[in-house]
Amino acid sequence: MARVTVEDCIEKIPNRFDLVMLSAQRARQISSGEEITIERDNDKNPVVALREIADETVLVEDLVEGVVSSFQKHVEVDEPEEDDMAALMAGNGWGGETGDAPMPLPEVPLDNTDDAELGGE
Repeated sequence: MARVTVEDCIEKIPNRFDLVMLSAQRARQISSGEEITIERDNDKNPVVALREIADETVLVEDLVEGVVSSFQKHVEVDEPEEDDMAALMAGNGWGGETGDAPMPLPEVPLDNTDDAELGGE
């Protein structure tokens, strides 16, 4: 296959958006040093990735797993300490139960500019 067309790959991965995500994942794998499964023929990594998908020399399931794991992040949950929670529940530092009223907005005097001064009629 001298030129890769989307039609060659769409037969293997019908959704074009999935095709973009999976071929980009494979191109990143190739860039990071993974061995290619076809001859390069002076093609760049994205073209090699598309050719591998079209020739079915890579497993789509492995690419899907790689995409999913690349988007997963480990987020450490910051649990509030019991002392802080007790202080919040008692109303210290939290305006919800202390009866604090919202601050009133200052009154702004209206400008008495008429339309003639603004260029109107």
